Amino acid sequence: MATLYDTLGVPAHATDDEIKRAYRKAAMKWHPDRNHGAEDIARAAFQEIKDAYAILSDAGQRKVYDTVYAEQMREWEAEHMRRQRAQAEREAAARAADEAAYAAMVSIAIRFADQGHNRDVLFGVLLGRQCEAQRAAQIADSVAALQAARRDEAHAAQNAQRTSKTAKRAQEVEAGADEREPGGTAQETSAAATASERSTGRAEEPAAAHDAPDTNRANHARRDESASDAHPVSALGNLWFQFLNGLKF
Repeated sequence: MATLYDTLGVPAHATDDEIKRAYRKAAMKWHPDRNHGAEDIARAAFQEIKDAYAILSDAGQRKVYDTVYAEQMREWEAEHMRRQRAQAEREAAARAADEAAYAAMVSIAIRFADQGHNRDVLFGVLLGRQCEAQRAAQIADSVAALQAARRDEAHAAQNAQRTSKTAKRAQEVEAGADEREPGGTAQETSAAATASERSTGRAEEPAAAHDAPDTNRANHARRDESASDAHPVSALGNLWFQFLNGLKF
C-alpha cells in the first residue's frame, strides 16, 4: 500500500526540508516537458507528486493524514490478517480433503494388491473410483512396487531361516561326532562287549568239542566202576572167568 511519503520517496519521519527537496527532484523527473513520447504517464505521475507535496508540506494536513493513515493501516492490516487466516483455513481444509481422498485410494489399491492383482488391475480399479488418471497411475505404480518389495523381503526371510536351520543341524551333527570320537557312546561300548563275548564263546566251542570223546570215555569208566560196585556177583563171575582162562594155558 503506497503512501504519500512513498510517492515523494522520503521516510515517514522526514523533515519539511527533506520533503521539499524530494518534491523538487521528483517534479523535475516526471515533468511532462521532460518526458517526450510518454507525456500521459509523466503527467499522471507529476500530478500525484504535486498532491502528495500539497498535503505533506502543510503541518495540519500532514498530521491529519498521519492519523488517518495510521488508523487505515491498522484496519487494513487486520483485514489482511483475516483474509490470510481464511485463506489458510481453506487451503488446509482442501489439503485435508485431498489427503483423505488420496489415503482412501491407496487403501483400495493395497487391498486389491493383497488379493494378488497386478499393477494394471489396480490402475483400472482406481479409475473406476473416480480417481484422476495421473494420480491413479502414481498410486498403482507405488503400491505394486511396495507389494513386490514385500514379497522379495518375505522370500529372503524364508531363505535365511532355512539356511539358519541347515547350519544349526550341521553344527549339531558335528558336535555329536566330536562327542563320540574319544571313547564312543555307551551303546557302542555295549555292542563291542557283546561282540567280544560272542567271539570268545565261538573260540572256546571247538576245544570243548575236541575234549568231548575223552570226557565220554571217562564217564563210561566211572559208570562201569559204579556198576561193579553196585553188583558184587558180577565181579566174582569175572574173576572166575579169568581163573578158568589161566588153567587152559
